[in-house]
Amino acid sequence: MSQQASTDHQATIVEQFSQQAIPFAQVPGHLDSIQLLIELAEVKQNDNVLDVACGPGLVACEFAAHCGHVTGIDITPAMIEQALKRQQEKGLTNLYWAVGEALPLPYADNSFLLVITRYSFHHFLDPSVALSDMIRVCKPGGRVLVADVAIDPAKSAAYDRLEIMRDSSHTHALTTAEFSALFQQSGLEACRQSAYGVEIELEAQLKASFPKPGDTERLREMITADIGVNEYGINARRANGTIVYTVPIGVFVGEKKARK
Repeated sequence: MSQQASTDHQATIVEQFSQQAIPFAQVPGHLDSIQLLIELAEVKQNDNVLDVACGPGLVACEFAAHCGHVTGIDITPAMIEQALKRQQEKGLTNLYWAVGEALPLPYADNSFLLVITRYSFHHFLDPSVALSDMIRVCKPGGRVLVADVAIDPAKSAAYDRLEIMRDSSHTHALTTAEFSALFQQSGLEACRQSAYGVEIELEAQLKASFPKPGDTERLREMITADIGVNEYGINARRANGTIVYTVPIGVFVGEKKARK
């Protein structure tokens, strides 16, 4: 991967999420299952936590109620603005926000007891490198948690085509097997995993998305035509007079080997 390709991709992410900064947090479903992440991460009262690609601070603000301090970092300034606003609305004081890249993370080795990220890995050009850097900044004996789309291998290529059309910063949604292999090969110990589904209302998602001109209607047609077919692995269906679908999310946790 060339430096130019990486720079271009980062620019695409910033372009997409500058537009999505406000509507992203308003999509029903994006606050779902954060309690599950808190439980799986085994958050402790004195933990210092790093939330990588924190977006508008949804996860970071919830974790802040259960730990000592949370640092949220995101490459998109508009997302950090929304995160700060959310913190202020909730009256939280134990958070710090930074505009910065996930690769490399601008932190020293062994800085955080818990390093987390949600819904970011399908934007990374090289997820294994991203995970390695999360492990680098995690303290020995600490935990690393990744929650992201984990698609059925048979549906992976079709799902990627759909998502790239909706969001040009999407690269590849890893399968559960790919995620499991990533963690098992990472050097993390006591690796474990869980899963949940995020129910998305189609029109709300399209309203929060910024595809190329003309592709909004095409996306609507593709997902509508997928009802009863499930080519994309998202179980599109009609419910209460609207179209909804469920994005499968995998949660993967591992522990960094403690120093002897």
